[in-house]
Amino acid sequence: MDVQIVVAGAADPDELVALDEWLAGDPELRGRVTARHAPPLPGTLGPVLEALLVAIGPGSTAAALGAALVTWVRGRRGQVSVIVTRPDGTTITLDAKRVRDLNTPALSAELNRIVALLGEAERRTGPDTEEGPSAGPDPARK
Repeated sequence: MDVQIVVAGAADPDELVALDEWLAGDPELRGRVTARHAPPLPGTLGPVLEALLVAIGPGSTAAALGAALVTWVRGRRGQVSVIVTRPDGTTITLDAKRVRDLNTPALSAELNRIVALLGEAERRTGPDTEEGPSAGPDPARK
């Protein structure tokens, strides 16, 4: 499953490039981030980075992405927001000012919320395999 990430409200158009570089530096996310470019605007050279697509797979990818986004957003200045869109259209917004102002317990709760939303999307879009959602109830779970 791919989630889409955009940066809104940034005075610097290179904030999305900076986020791309940040995510590429995370060992658990390396190779899972793809840049999506828009065609060049009239009078400009080269395409414009418009979004990042991140492949979320089973395991700890959702947690790694959530932690990386919270850490990156927390270090931004100004009114930067990161908007993550799941395949089902659900959006998760991280506002730099709000995240910077969170104390440790609130920051932990925010990270848990993000990871749960990302993980929920992965479970919903996971493959229907023998172990997948269409296999029926798990007899070990009661």
